Amino acid sequence: MTSGEIIGRIVAVIIGYCFGMILMGYLIGKSKNIDLTKVGSGNVGSTNTMRNLGVPAGLITLLWDCTKCIVAVVFVWLTFHRFFEDTNIYMVYAGLGTVLGHDFPCYMHFKGGKGVASTLGFIIALFPIGVPIPAVIFIGIVAITRYVSLGSIIGVLSFAAEMIVFALCDVKSVTDRFQGRELTEVLVICCFVSALSIALHHANIKRLLSGNENKFSFHPETRA
Repeated sequence: MTSGEIIGRIVAVIIGYCFGMILMGYLIGKSKNIDLTKVGSGNVGSTNTMRNLGVPAGLITLLWDCTKCIVAVVFVWLTFHRFFEDTNIYMVYAGLGTVLGHDFPCYMHFKGGKGVASTLGFIIALFPIGVPIPAVIFIGIVAITRYVSLGSIIGVLSFAAEMIVFALCDVKSVTDRFQGRELTEVLVICCFVSALSIALHHANIKRLLSGNENKFSFHPETRA
């Protein structure tokens, strides 16, 4: 790997990180004088936003949290294709940076969201073939149990598993774009993004095991 390729990866992560730090739920809450980090679960993602600020705010947050990864990836492609013949690997690093920026925004003492919607944006932007299985799993689990956290955990886990299967089975939409070392990098990044989201659900996992996890509802929580 050349120094230019290393620098390109680092710059791509930084670009993605900057986009990832734009936390729509937190901004909407601030516009209404509500600090999402101090209400409900304390999370700035779409679920806590919906519970405390209403369905429209939650949907806007969900849409942006997905879209910002796509925006970051497109921005890196537009910028990097002038300098590199193949920009695919740098786009993956931009997606990684977006998830990191969402989860660990520096201006919030590195306490952001759990990265589920951003991970969905990561999959849509970079590996659309991987969308259906995690989406069906997520929707099915939430519909049956009403536990968004459980659907999220198993959904992102299924994404990591299917990416490994795609590589082993030589699925062309993946292996035609990445070979050798780059394919290994991609698999490590996909597994890392999934593992990170699961790790950030540690409190939810404890509540699920104890039977105290909140169930999904479209009705905002009532605050005193």
